[in-house]
Amino acid sequence: MGSGIAQVVAASGRRVSLHDPFPGAVDRGVDAMRTSLERLAAKGGADPAETLARVQPVDDLVAADLLIEAIIEHAAAKEELFRRADAALPAEAILASNTSSIPITSLAAATRRPERVIGMHFFNPVPVLRLVEVIRAVQTSDETAEAIVWLARELGKEPAEARDFPGFVSNRILMPFINEAAYALLEGVAEAEAIDTIARLGFAHPLGPLALADLIGLDTCVAIMEVLHRGLGDPKYAPCPLLRRYVQAGRLGRKSGEGFYRY
Repeated sequence: MGSGIAQVVAASGRRVSLHDPFPGAVDRGVDAMRTSLERLAAKGGADPAETLARVQPVDDLVAADLLIEAIIEHAAAKEELFRRADAALPAEAILASNTSSIPITSLAAATRRPERVIGMHFFNPVPVLRLVEVIRAVQTSDETAEAIVWLARELGKEPAEARDFPGFVSNRILMPFINEAAYALLEGVAEAEAIDTIARLGFAHPLGPLALADLIGLDTCVAIMEVLHRGLGDPKYAPCPLLRRYVQAGRLGRKSGEGFYRY
């Protein structure tokens, strides 16, 4: 997600500083951008080298007009990052989170600039999917929201505003869909391929729910469902035991080589 966001921002003509503390992560991100840009160039897109020249790997957070965070879906980790960003970035900078479920209001409260904190939730693969879910914290100012809506359109995306409830709109709808597909597999209603084929051909979805879960990451799906379950207090959001079992086994989807499918 981070490399995809960096790619669309750089492709819009803006300079990007790309940071990830895990060894090799930035290099893998740049490689992913290069592959994606070369694919788009073959269809008439911009020169990959020109876009990549605007992406600068950095060793730590640096001054910028906007931070877009795309780290692990874990509230404490995100809050700590927002505290660090609050100290490192200029007072007028906006701090945005690509979170798919963590309350933006709690991230805003971790900073001294809560009015300049907002959710900017992209969808994977970022260079292809047009939606950006814009989530206002209780504290988010109109000026900040307007700036992010404007930027999303500048990036060629379609912004849709949502209020700061657990899972916002997208994952409040999507995660129960994935969860029910996992239950259908667990209970032997159908095999994974059949479940996904029914969703693709019957609902005109480009990916079935189990293949989509593998793309998102099963650990991320479980984390989002746990936020929904805690935040909304409804047992229908509790992760399917099969999802938990796969995560415990390290079957996280595409990123680990195996989830509901092998890669």
